[in-house]
Amino acid sequence: MKHFTIKHFFTLLILFIGATTFAQTELKGKVADFLTYQPIESASVYIENTTIGSISNADGNFVLKVPAQHLKDTLIISSIGYKSFKVIIGEFENGTDIFLEEDVASLDEVVIVADPRPKTGNGIVQKAIEKLPSNLPETAYLQKGFLRHKERNKKEYKWLIESAITLYDSSYASGAKNNLKINVDETRKSYDLRDVDSLFTYSAYLKSIGSKAGNLSRKNIKTSALVDAIKWNDSRVNGLENLFKGKLNLVRNSNITGALLGKNMLEKHQFTLDTILVDNGRKLYKIKISKGADFVGLSTPNIYNEGFEPKGWIYIYYDNYAIKKVEYELVAASDIQKKRSKSLFDTQVIHKLIMTYKDYNDKMYLNYIYYETPKLVNTGDRSSDRTKTESEPGFDKAEQYYYTVQEILFSDIIEDPELISQELQQNDWSADVFSSKPYHESFWKTYNVLLESKEEEKLIQDLSKRATLYEE
Repeated sequence: MKHFTIKHFFTLLILFIGATTFAQTELKGKVADFLTYQPIESASVYIENTTIGSISNADGNFVLKVPAQHLKDTLIISSIGYKSFKVIIGEFENGTDIFLEEDVASLDEVVIVADPRPKTGNGIVQKAIEKLPSNLPETAYLQKGFLRHKERNKKEYKWLIESAITLYDSSYASGAKNNLKINVDETRKSYDLRDVDSLFTYSAYLKSIGSKAGNLSRKNIKTSALVDAIKWNDSRVNGLENLFKGKLNLVRNSNITGALLGKNMLEKHQFTLDTILVDNGRKLYKIKISKGADFVGLSTPNIYNEGFEPKGWIYIYYDNYAIKKVEYELVAASDIQKKRSKSLFDTQVIHKLIMTYKDYNDKMYLNYIYYETPKLVNTGDRSSDRTKTESEPGFDKAEQYYYTVQEILFSDIIEDPELISQELQQNDWSADVFSSKPYHESFWKTYNVLLESKEEEKLIQDLSKRATLYEE
């Protein structure tokens, strides 16, 4: 009973009501630009007035599983800066291409209202932060989501995990560290940790527990020990717990001490109003994020994670100042961080984050997260050592540098206090993506997931031919 989630409860209830409700329609299509024919990535594909939805992949393709009771509802496909496409779900032609036309509002078209409005990017973003208590959920809720956690170099995936997760949040006003929980419910795919040359992580892990690393060789390290090291490293850098409870959860955690978009954000950021765009008929500000007078730092324990400058964009609805989307990068800027990043990662972009929100019951809920960061994998491969390493036969620089990507698609939102209480009692509330989880084929038949791009499909097929995560 420990893993008996709300989704399973609903499934059993539906079986009692009747098998006809069980039926689903799978919608497939491609979203592209009307003028250029280029695919539109991350377009929202959802059922109007529900939380059921997905997004398009890098090729513009999408898949959405629709319960039978929604066939008479409206399907909406939208993307910032484009006119939305709307159709009754039962009338949608499966496999069709959807071409979206640009829809840009001029600054001159904005209606002047009696309430004085900020006129600068800095003022608009400050107003949006002030409005977060009314725009984000004020009461406890659950969200169901799909996680794709992958690690790769420039040529191939080294490992991949796909899981169903549950997020519990007591409210925006509460501190995330003590009032936000994540559980990995089920695992769909879990491939091949053994090929990862994570000697740097393993060396740092040994040091953290008081052991000496000595001369390390991947051949002499058990997979179970490597898993422990990577779990430990994830908890410091890019694990689910850190992603949701740390500074990089920019909007949700803007009320914590030292938040990146908190009280003193203008010391490290500047915001410039670029233009007014349209999203599903609503105007929104497009605002550029650039560096301030001081460097940005993450204050990560035991890791030099300082000396960055921010770059990106933030999209804010004109009518209520709700934050719709954030595109945020931290780029090496201080002399020491530039040298470190080039030497260890071969890149200056150390953190790349995209977060989009959906409007549901007049509150903004997370819809999609993309987080990318490079990863340390080799020990003793710096400066003078690199010349020797790169001269060895068969050396391929494209295989040397690794990065981790986490993508999360949220769908169901649960606000019923009784159902929330049941879930709080029944879940383990473990965000450990490496732990063994059940697999139920029927569960995944009704669960909306992120569609792989053509490149990802090939890489995943190659990866799936190898041994599973826990196989020695």
